[in-house]
Amino acid sequence: MKFKTQLLHSGAGADTQTGALTTPIYQSSTFTYGTAAQGKARFAGEQPGFIYSRMGNPTVQALEQQLAALEGADEALVVASGMAAVSSIFYALVSAGDEVAFIDPVYGGTAAFLINTLSRAGIKVSRYLSDDDLVANINPGTKLVLFEPITNPNLKVSDYRKVKAAAAKTGAITVCDNTFLTPYLFKPLAHGIDLVMHSGTKYLSGHGDIIAGVVAGRSELMQQVRTIALKHIGAPIGPQEAYLLQRGLRTLALRMDAHLAGAAKVAGFLAQHPLVAKVIYPGLTSDAGYPVLAETVGAFGGMVSIELAGGFNRAARFLDQLQLFTQAVSLGDLESLACHPASTTHAAMDASSRLAAGVTDDLIRLSIGVEDPADLIADLQQALQA
Repeated sequence: MKFKTQLLHSGAGADTQTGALTTPIYQSSTFTYGTAAQGKARFAGEQPGFIYSRMGNPTVQALEQQLAALEGADEALVVASGMAAVSSIFYALVSAGDEVAFIDPVYGGTAAFLINTLSRAGIKVSRYLSDDDLVANINPGTKLVLFEPITNPNLKVSDYRKVKAAAAKTGAITVCDNTFLTPYLFKPLAHGIDLVMHSGTKYLSGHGDIIAGVVAGRSELMQQVRTIALKHIGAPIGPQEAYLLQRGLRTLALRMDAHLAGAAKVAGFLAQHPLVAKVIYPGLTSDAGYPVLAETVGAFGGMVSIELAGGFNRAARFLDQLQLFTQAVSLGDLESLACHPASTTHAAMDASSRLAAGVTDDLIRLSIGVEDPADLIADLQQALQA
């Protein structure tokens, strides 16, 4: 079944109790289990059925079944945020004394969690500047490796094949944050990556109206992550948010096609503009990541970053002149968004770490929406001229 068909026909299908074509919102915190014996069996995991919405909910379950099918996973888990997904993975799969690795940069919240929080649990955190650096220098005790195929926010490309090769040296679990590409463009699990995660807030939902996180993979890992996420951390998604995320998924392919087309045109315009010091977009043949994505994915995402020489003050003047682009963090919405990562999404990192990751004060991140690209280009043109 092709992906666009899967978006509408994978998962649970019509509600079995009512025949509702769209999954109902089961707005209930608890569920009756009938008899004491049935309750005992459900809590022991001997009998299927819902108990309490922190542990599972019919609306959420339908969404998880759909996501598992789209990812080619044994199981999928949906939680309250992308950061809940990150923290659940690490707390479930590594312990005090273990070592984890990531390729810089990653989303600022993820980096802050790893460096400032996870390290307090007695877990060693090692950062690597590139996939080549990881392959050459991975520490022998590394238990888990996290990477983004297109890094946030400077759009550096990491080759999953090199990540796998490095992880194989130590037997490390590989985790791919695939928020920027989505399963429409890239399915990490099909290429031997152990776990895939997303900020479901972004492209998967696509409408800027929920916060959500997704993890998917094989059952033996997912059961550990599920237990930590739902029983211990207590980070379930609510049924209303699950309903909205499932609704957003139905148009994922249509939206992504528009994001991709718009980003390519915007990047082409910016690459020719004399006032732009640098355009960072892996779809440009001059970009260092172009060959990898062209060979492995065949698409380049809907994000474009630029550098304007002059630091925060010049970046702020440009951002304040934009009229169609909305100044806001997040990405993957229908509307085009613009932000200054060093002072927003990556502000929790110390200055030296930001600079080492290439998140400079000159950097501006653009999330290209589904507007007509000609209008977006006109907006960028007038802002640059101003």
